[in-house]
Amino acid sequence: MPSTNTDARPGRPQLLREINDRAALRVMLERGPLTRPELGALTGLSKPTASQLLARLRSAGLVVLDGVREGLPGRTAELYRINPAAAHVAALDVTRTRIAASVADITGAVLGDHLHPTPGRSGGDVVAKVRAAVEGACLRAGVTSDDLHRVVIGIQGAVDPATARLGYAAHIPGWHIPDLAGTLREGLGVPVDIENDVNLVALTERSHGVARGHADFVLLWADEGIGAALVLGGRLHRGATGGAGEVGYMPIAGAPTAKETGKRGDHGFQALAGGPAVLRMLRSHGLRGGDPSRAVRAAVRDAAREGERGERACRALRELAARLAVGLAPIVAVADPEIVVLTGGMLLAGGDVLSALVEEELHALTLPRPPVRLSAVEGSPVLTGALGLALSVTREEVFGSTVSTRAAGPA
Repeated sequence: MPSTNTDARPGRPQLLREINDRAALRVMLERGPLTRPELGALTGLSKPTASQLLARLRSAGLVVLDGVREGLPGRTAELYRINPAAAHVAALDVTRTRIAASVADITGAVLGDHLHPTPGRSGGDVVAKVRAAVEGACLRAGVTSDDLHRVVIGIQGAVDPATARLGYAAHIPGWHIPDLAGTLREGLGVPVDIENDVNLVALTERSHGVARGHADFVLLWADEGIGAALVLGGRLHRGATGGAGEVGYMPIAGAPTAKETGKRGDHGFQALAGGPAVLRMLRSHGLRGGDPSRAVRAAVRDAAREGERGERACRALRELAARLAVGLAPIVAVADPEIVVLTGGMLLAGGDVLSALVEEELHALTLPRPPVRLSAVEGSPVLTGALGLALSVTREEVFGSTVSTRAAGPA
């Protein structure tokens, strides 16, 4: 039988080219425009190899000349950078009332945003809604939908990989169709991935937030709804049906169960610590607010005052922290994470005051005592996470298949 090594030899030059090209493109993504000597020094490539590599990548349309660098000893050096037009991606954040969309080039620069309202209780044509959101963002980005390589959609639910249907999202009408991703892909003419919105927030925290550098963490999102995400061993854990982290449905002490209310009734963690429940609890303490975020923010402000009003607010925040900790405790006991991240409108409104109370209450319930930290990510973490996921897949495809199929020449 021929040896594996002998069979692989004819492919080695092409494989080496691809490895070198990927390394060079990654360095330019991280560092920005570079001269040939700088690229060679950062990748460990010789001068001839770096020159051949740049010629190859320019021919493939992945790298462009970015002017010259003057004022240094020796001759003027040409600068090279990633061609931003090499690929474009779109990200969507879907809720019941609107679809927010962003378009970015392959460098990650956001070129255009669009907000497409989706009012009404009826579902309507989901493909038409998504297309309108994508085309609106493309128009502002100065590209067309034909320029897109991939679309990633973040939604308050999860697609079951076995059935390809969206679950845990009864509150978003119209999206419960067979082969949701396939239908959207056919309608848009571009690959489409669908991911849970809180999972995307966790990806953003892992890349840009307080969870950076942590291989195991739990993220809790709370506003009108409540959800969580688990990152274990550096990987997002989605579960067998895609529903890992749908903790709003989790049975919990002190809350009605689905057995008592029905599966579509108000039960579980959502009934204890979701937005409507928190508003009711705060009102029982004499505190008011038009929505959970404003009510919690007002409670934090009042808690800093002296007198009975301040004492009421302190008791209310302590009760809220205790409710959140009761839901977090079983997750922490099972997953034993390095850190717990709090985010979502209601928790961000509570700030460091609420975060510290949640940590205190949680540590009183569990043997693991992970630090509880408030998210510091700005902007839309769902869109940021969706763009990051779309870019990760697209770069692998473009930097790999494009290089290996289009770019020829010595390694």
